[in-house]
Amino acid sequence: MFEIKKICCIGAGYVGGPTCSVIAQMCPKIRVTVVDVNESRIQAWNSDTLPIYEPGLSDVVFSCRGKNLFFSTDIDAAIRDADLVFISVNTPTKTYGMGKGRAADLKFIEACARRIVEMSDGYKIVTEKSTVPVRAAESIRRIFDANTKPSLNLQVLSNPEFLAEGTAVRDLKEPDRVLIGGDETPEGQRAIRALCAVYENWVPKARIITTNTWSSELSKLAANAFLAQRISSINSISALCEATGADVEEVARAIGMDQRIGNKFLKASVGFGGSCFQKDVLNLVYLCEALNLPEVASYWQQVIDMNEYQRRRFASRIIDCLFNTVTGKKIALLGFSFKKDTGDTRESSSIYISKYLMDEGAKLHIYDPKVLKEQILRDLSGDNPERVSELVTVTEDPYEACAGAHALVICTEWDMFKDLNYEKIYGRMLKPAFIFDGRRVLDHLHPQLQNLGFQIETIGKKVTPARIPFTPPAGMARISLIDPPAKKAKF
Repeated sequence: MFEIKKICCIGAGYVGGPTCSVIAQMCPKIRVTVVDVNESRIQAWNSDTLPIYEPGLSDVVFSCRGKNLFFSTDIDAAIRDADLVFISVNTPTKTYGMGKGRAADLKFIEACARRIVEMSDGYKIVTEKSTVPVRAAESIRRIFDANTKPSLNLQVLSNPEFLAEGTAVRDLKEPDRVLIGGDETPEGQRAIRALCAVYENWVPKARIITTNTWSSELSKLAANAFLAQRISSINSISALCEATGADVEEVARAIGMDQRIGNKFLKASVGFGGSCFQKDVLNLVYLCEALNLPEVASYWQQVIDMNEYQRRRFASRIIDCLFNTVTGKKIALLGFSFKKDTGDTRESSSIYISKYLMDEGAKLHIYDPKVLKEQILRDLSGDNPERVSELVTVTEDPYEACAGAHALVICTEWDMFKDLNYEKIYGRMLKPAFIFDGRRVLDHLHPQLQNLGFQIETIGKKVTPARIPFTPPAGMARISLIDPPAKKAKF
């Protein structure tokens, strides 16, 4: 059996960096080199301040960096030396041309394939780690076959990641499953066995699943689509709960106790975010459309539509409660990452809610314990940085963000928000003081907060028996629950 002794990972982002760091720690006899064209990112991986925040990641990196884990910009040398090359580059949704807004842009995958075949010699295993559309491996293989050399033998595998940001290190060390797809030829099975041997250093054999390449690629898309579907499903019920007086948390608990359903991913919120869910569902929609399955495409598109509706609905509720106008009003927005325990803001609901409120002229004061100020401003700026500089202030203190605010909006479920001194916050806010809890992190504090005087609005539950009465004048503009924010920004 072919033994893998040297691994090269192209792409030092949220997938490549943590994945290969854990492999290096679990396989001390394997030399792992993570490469990237971004020199500043590689410098960060080689510093005391890693470029991404992930609980436990720094301990993993520091334990093996410089021993059998290396970060470099010398991509060609790493490819030449490697027995196995992981492709972990970005596959964003296309913003132009055919498939715009749905299809995955594979230009970085193609560039990697061409570079690999140019720099390689002998036998080498090339493995997709990035989330790719079905049959992407075939595209890689066609590039290899068209540029082959007499001495070159490249085998293509699919090994999608199933880690979740915030728990990535635990997910990598104790995975539910490891999925490896490859050709059903003897050469393909040989490559699969070689990669299995790497994971068997710490993953039980029973959790390592082998399939053909296409099943592996589709399984990744389907898994994320199913998870996103559950979130959109419970969010749809949250709207019904608010209209009827039910509590979505109680409903979720009741249905989650059914063993056929289970209780995971039944947490109502302002909507899912992150780099995977929306991109993968849209990719699935595009795939179905391309294969002339319009009913299937429409079904999965509804998952995205419900997510967007939940964001608009939450923003509309803020405006409605603040007497149907937020123009010139200070609003404290707590949390900007798409979930707790990560600094990743990609497709974060905070971005969309911020833009809805900015379209109405709100002055936002934003606090997040891990997201850098530059990242927040970059996410909101788009083509109109002047307007962002006028309406957005990024603070390093949640109490400063709330001082003088009309409302406090929680968009990320950071644990620290449960422990803030809300008596102090209430004393410094304008009255009536509103809390809009988009993550249900303050449920246990509702009686205390109401005693202080807060008006509380939350997802999937009526907390305040009666809002302060207000009848908007006839014809007063309200935020549309159908249209996206009137943004000039590019997504």
